[in-house]
Amino acid sequence: MPVASRIVSLLPSATEIAVAVGQGGNLFGRSHECDFPPFVRALPVCTSTKLEKGLTSLQIDHRVQEIVRQGLSVYAVDTPLLRSLKPDVILTQSQCAVCAVTPLDLEEALSAWVGTAPTLISLAPDTLDDVWGDLRRVGEAVGATALAEQAVHALQEQMHALSARRGPSAHRPTVAAIEWIDPLMAAGNWVPELISIAGGEPLFAAAGQHSPWLEWDALVAADPDIIVMMPCGYQIPQTLGDLGPLVGRDGWRDLSAVRAGRVFLADGHHFFNRPGPRLVESARIIAEVLDEDAGNEGAGWRRLAPALA
Repeated sequence: MPVASRIVSLLPSATEIAVAVGQGGNLFGRSHECDFPPFVRALPVCTSTKLEKGLTSLQIDHRVQEIVRQGLSVYAVDTPLLRSLKPDVILTQSQCAVCAVTPLDLEEALSAWVGTAPTLISLAPDTLDDVWGDLRRVGEAVGATALAEQAVHALQEQMHALSARRGPSAHRPTVAAIEWIDPLMAAGNWVPELISIAGGEPLFAAAGQHSPWLEWDALVAADPDIIVMMPCGYQIPQTLGDLGPLVGRDGWRDLSAVRAGRVFLADGHHFFNRPGPRLVESARIIAEVLDEDAGNEGAGWRRLAPALA
């Protein structure tokens, strides 16, 4: 298969996958959320969101529901710009219409395409194996099969090495991974696998299961050893500003994780929410917070200060 000379990625994880399989120089356009590696920020931006800035997690949830009820998309595609870039391959996703542009959002752009239409690669991973499969799919689509296989092998080796650091008899603390604050949601899909690899016992979601809504009483009853906040699309400062509805609930301060000072904030936007190469870094973050001697801050995470908890 010939090497694709022009790639547009409309998904942050797909952008990182394209770079991982050696195609960074062939990226010609991106989504408004694609920001890593840093050089991609200079690429033309082909999408935008209809969500206003500064909304709380509850307001975002209400706004998304309103948009969906109207039969609309949360995202807009700059069709003239996308066509002008003349991509051979467009990378997108079909897993979550709320998280990023889907093939449905591209119907207008593709329906009246002049010339040879680009190949559309739509990713929808649920597990780590699916993510490795996506690297292979992108590699095949752009003529970089060997590079993709090398990347997958290297990532799997890093995961295996991380898992081997904790012996089979080591204590496995229970971990509540929180993907949304208000309403409360647990992190599913590949996150339970990351927790297991890092040496923890995941609560509330199984590997490959979509992120489930989480009742407050269920969190209290489980009384996890560790709580990790990783809201979808949130960086740490945004999570900090949105904690009020959770830390103000009756019973919050009685949770074992809170009393022990083992509540952590993680950068969900750049790590856990992106099913791509940096899931290795995500697993490493979990391993760091599982360490009882962990400091107050690491790359991509920080401990919630007692005064805020």
